[in-house]
Amino acid sequence: MCGIVGGYYKTELPGNEVLNNAIQQIALRGPDSQGLFTHQNFFLGHRRLSIIDVSTSANQPLFSNDNRYAIIFNGEIYNYQEIKSKLIQKGFVFATTSDTEVLLNAYIAYGKDCLSLLNGFFAFAIHDKTTNKLFIARDRLGIKPLYFYHDDDKLLFASEMKALFPLKIKKEIDYNALATYLQLNYIPAPNTIYQNIQKLLPGHLIEIKDGQFSIEQYYSVPYDRSKKSSLTYDEASKKLVELLDESIQKRLVADVPLGTFLSGGIDSSVITSLAARHKSNLNTFSIGFKDNKYFDETEYAELVANKLKTNHKVFKVTNDDLLESLQNLLAYIDEPFADSSALLVNLLSKYTRQHVTVALSGDGGDELFAGYNKHYGEWKIRKGGPAASIVGQLLPLWKALPKSRNGAIGNKIRQLERFAIGQQLSVQERYWRWCSFIDADESKRYFKDTSKIKAAALNQIKQHYTKHLTDQGDLNDNLYADIHLVLPYDMLTKVDLMSMANSLEVRVPFLDHNVVEFAFSLPVQYKIDAQLKKKIVQDAFRNILPQELYNRPKKGFEVPLLQWFRKKLKDLIMKDLLADDFITDQGIFDVTYIRELKQRLFSNNPGDIHAQIWALIVFQSWYKNYHVS
Repeated sequence: MCGIVGGYYKTELPGNEVLNNAIQQIALRGPDSQGLFTHQNFFLGHRRLSIIDVSTSANQPLFSNDNRYAIIFNGEIYNYQEIKSKLIQKGFVFATTSDTEVLLNAYIAYGKDCLSLLNGFFAFAIHDKTTNKLFIARDRLGIKPLYFYHDDDKLLFASEMKALFPLKIKKEIDYNALATYLQLNYIPAPNTIYQNIQKLLPGHLIEIKDGQFSIEQYYSVPYDRSKKSSLTYDEASKKLVELLDESIQKRLVADVPLGTFLSGGIDSSVITSLAARHKSNLNTFSIGFKDNKYFDETEYAELVANKLKTNHKVFKVTNDDLLESLQNLLAYIDEPFADSSALLVNLLSKYTRQHVTVALSGDGGDELFAGYNKHYGEWKIRKGGPAASIVGQLLPLWKALPKSRNGAIGNKIRQLERFAIGQQLSVQERYWRWCSFIDADESKRYFKDTSKIKAAALNQIKQHYTKHLTDQGDLNDNLYADIHLVLPYDMLTKVDLMSMANSLEVRVPFLDHNVVEFAFSLPVQYKIDAQLKKKIVQDAFRNILPQELYNRPKKGFEVPLLQWFRKKLKDLIMKDLLADDFITDQGIFDVTYIRELKQRLFSNNPGDIHAQIWALIVFQSWYKNYHVS
């Protein structure tokens, strides 16, 4: 796991001092070494976190034996030994035992077709001195990030946006992306907060030659709703175990200490149970709240750890611990991203990194196998029946009752209201609304100058991510949408940002492309029914997991933002980031509407307002740290 930055200038490169400054911006992604390569109008920069072949001979940029090619690489290729064997048969000679050199030689041997051979997660770039061509690619599912900037003079790319800022780029806010961010609390690709910076979509590549660049899709998850696996449920369950076990065995390869995140949920417990088959005294890590038992699930994690006899460590944090980490988190985020559970992932990564360099996580299981409440809600609406109808008819009641995420009753009322509203929408509108905290009309109310928000641009973003949803389809359509929207731009972004902020590599076995493709071959009834979400995952591992994990409410990572905002962060809101004079001087937001949001925050019926306030705090902090700095 590392950080990369590079690019091409039509005129001349900036000086090495500027280029090294750009590389230094991503130092936390790779604390072990820094490297820079320049050739004519091209440059490649790298920060290394040593995982496989920790020797200095594997530092990057890494060069081919004839010095023609240079590579910078962020990620891991899990099947590199298999690929290496094929390349040796072709006559390739290796100077290191790294997967980076295997990847480079695979490109030399097969060109862009090498991408179909790779099992792993990656963003990498390869420069060819002879043709003066640059090849850049991002992994199939978007596990590793890649930003790129282009104007008439240059094309630049990096693992994080902050690495681009020293390279004298234009920083023009994309107000349509900002409006989308206010809806979702993140910005989906290809958009970013800036007009000239884009995210390379998963499964895509870029080629730069003779001053021109092209983008090409090389992979998409195979999905045909009319074709489903012929396996019986029992056969499919066994196949899932086999595929996940193979995935985990690949992801246990490392030359540094390794462990797993163990939250006490089904997914992390499955990953841990399989990893424990192949690694004795497995290190496992979980985090919980000392101050709020409602959000603490560490007792379930300990049940799993005790059953598997892992080397388990529980990190109990207080609200003060989270608050102390707040400023570091806000300072690290170089594009607005407001999933508040990033605070917990940040602390989990920080404490885990004190013991290991690599951790396996259960991310992806919910999106592939229908683990969220919204999936159950969608299934219920598509299925119909009297219960769903009654909830819809009681919408006026749900609207009138107080709602909050910070308690079981208030949260249930909030969910019932969202369900009832969702029943009134089309399948596409419902999906987008359930991914959002506010709708497009409300997001426009934030702005001082609403003419900067274009309805056509907002609809284009929404239509891109809902185009596979139809009334004739089924819940798999929603899961397919999730792996293109929620998974890469919320869940995986959160894990990548927070793990890299702590120089920790996190691997995600559920997102082996073989597991993903298998998941989308399965019928909906294998994934969800009236009793179980994520049905096949739960059933396939029922005989090896503690029974207490089953049929309990899914809480996930939650942070008590509301009580913070009303107390210890009140001054940050009222006197700093959302102060009337700052909002007015900034000239982006409508000061009257922001004032209304602050009033709702301190009312008896806050609803989801804390999520909206958090999104504003993150944006305002980003604005001060990165936009005007």
